[in-house]
Amino acid sequence: QEWMNTLVTWDPQDFCNISKVVLPLDTYWAPPVFILEVVNEQKSNKLEYSDVTHDGSFNTSLTFHVTTTCSLKILKFPFDTQTCNISLASFLYPAVTDLVMTLRRTPDEMKKSSQTYFLTDGEWKFTNLSTIEYVEEMNDAQFSVVTYMVSMERRPILYVLNLILPTCALYLLDMAVLFGPSCLEEKINFQIAIILGSSMLAVILNNILPTSSDEPPLIGTH
Repeated sequence: QEWMNTLVTWDPQDFCNISKVVLPLDTYWAPPVFILEVVNEQKSNKLEYSDVTHDGSFNTSLTFHVTTTCSLKILKFPFDTQTCNISLASFLYPAVTDLVMTLRRTPDEMKKSSQTYFLTDGEWKFTNLSTIEYVEEMNDAQFSVVTYMVSMERRPILYVLNLILPTCALYLLDMAVLFGPSCLEEKINFQIAIILGSSMLAVILNNILPTSSDEPPLIGTH
């Protein structure tokens, strides 16, 4: 975060050419920013300091560990791409008169920086980052809001190996038994075994599929 405070200025020549100092964040006013989608939040107390320059410029970096809500669309599971929003706002100061939030870096710069910090050994792959700046109206007042739209792509290889390939193998075996030259009794025994295998896959599928969506995935419907 960066902001200006015209009441905190000095001439470096009057103070031994000191042009920058580091102060606790609660020493002066700082813009209160809230994450709208937050469910659980943990803030590091070790970095609550701000760099203050002689022209009244404040610069601080705070570390947050945030759990947010996100509306999932799993129709194409496990080949789905999800986009979750992280909205920053301050509903204490109206945007028209007091506080306007703007982005310091472009979305491309933030995307490149995010890729260096993102852990790539999980289920999701970071693909894109875009931003929107707009004004939200609430209680007859307008407030500045900045929204980060984070796009994540699911890694489908585990689901392909453990779910899709066994299901396709059972269907191919079912067709081979149905149109094969075997007798009726052998076909019935094979069909019962295939039905049992399909039932086990259905139980596994029920445990694997996400449940936080109004639309079930195509593979679950099939």
